[in-house]
Amino acid sequence: MPEISVIIPFYNAEKTIQKALKSISQQSFTNFECILVNNNSTDKSIEIANKFCADDHRFRLVHEKKQGVIHAFNHGLSISRGDYIARMDADDWCFPNRLMKQFYFLENNSEYDVVAGLVEYVPHKTKTEGFARYVNWSNSITDFKDISLRQFMESPIVNPTVMWRIKVSDKYGAYEDGNFPEDYELWLRWLAKGVKIQKLPETLLRWHDSETRLTRTDERYSDEAFFNIKTKYLKKWLNIHNPFHPNVAIWGASKISRNRARLLKSSGIKIIGYIDISKKRQLDTAIIYFKNMPSPREIFILVYLKEETMRFNTQRFLEKKGFIEGENYLLVS
Repeated sequence: MPEISVIIPFYNAEKTIQKALKSISQQSFTNFECILVNNNSTDKSIEIANKFCADDHRFRLVHEKKQGVIHAFNHGLSISRGDYIARMDADDWCFPNRLMKQFYFLENNSEYDVVAGLVEYVPHKTKTEGFARYVNWSNSITDFKDISLRQFMESPIVNPTVMWRIKVSDKYGAYEDGNFPEDYELWLRWLAKGVKIQKLPETLLRWHDSETRLTRTDERYSDEAFFNIKTKYLKKWLNIHNPFHPNVAIWGASKISRNRARLLKSSGIKIIGYIDISKKRQLDTAIIYFKNMPSPREIFILVYLKEETMRFNTQRFLEKKGFIEGENYLLVS
C-alpha cells in the first residue's frame, strides 16, 4: 500500500504536465501513488498522462466529468489509499526531496496534521509585482503560531505545497464548493477546528504563475470573495479570543478599510470607532486619534492596513504601547 497519495487535477495542461509528473516520478521517497484526475481535457494532456501510467505503475489516471478543480480533487481523494495526502498542480514542479521531508516531518511530529513548504516563484511576463509580494509574505511565515496569527491577512499556505494526514480531511472535510477561494476556506476551517499546520522553512516547489491562473480569472478569488470568507471565520475567532466581544476598534479609517470592516457589522461585531493618524477626519462613527487611544486593558484592535510599511509601523507602535498580537490586536489586511 502506498504511504502517500499525490493528487493532481488537470485540465488542458499539455504544456506543463509532463514536467510536473516527472518531478513526482523522480522523488527520493518512492512509496507513493500519484492519482491524475482529468477534468474534461481536450488537448494532449490525457495522452501524456496515459504514458506515465503505462511506464510507472505508481501513476493512475481517472476522469471527473463535473467541471472544476474542487470536484476533480475530491474525486481523487475519494479513491486514494495513502495515510498522507499531497496536493500538486499540473503546472508546478516539486524538488526531489519534497515528499520525503514532509513525510518524515509528519511521522516524527504527531502534534501536527498538515505540513507545507516554501516556494520558488516563477512569474509570467507582466503585472506580477503583487503576486511576488504575496509569495515573499507567505514564505516569511513558517511556524504554527505565525500561521495562526496571520491567517486573516492572506492565505498563509500555498496550496500545492501541502501534505496532510488523511484522518484530518475524513474528520473535517476537504475542499468545499462555493463563492470563495476553496484553499483559503479550507485552512481557515481547519485552523478554527484546532488543526495544527506547520511549514518547513525549505523551498519544496517551483510555483508557476500564469495569465490564466484561476486566482486572476475566477470571481471566487476576488478581493470581495476573500474578505467575505475571511470575515466569516474572523467572527468565530473573535468570539473566542476578544475579551471585549463583540466590541472592536478598527485601525484604518480610509474608505477601503471602512468598507472591508463594515462586513463585520452583519456578523454581529460592533465597531466602536476607527483609529486614525489624522485629527481632521470626520465620520459618522467615532474617530480615535492614535496617540489618544485607550490601553490594551480597554480595547481590542483589528488592523485593516494593506500597505506593508504602514502595517509594520503600526505594529511597532502598538507593541510599544503594550499591545500583544493575538491578545489585544490582530492583523486582518
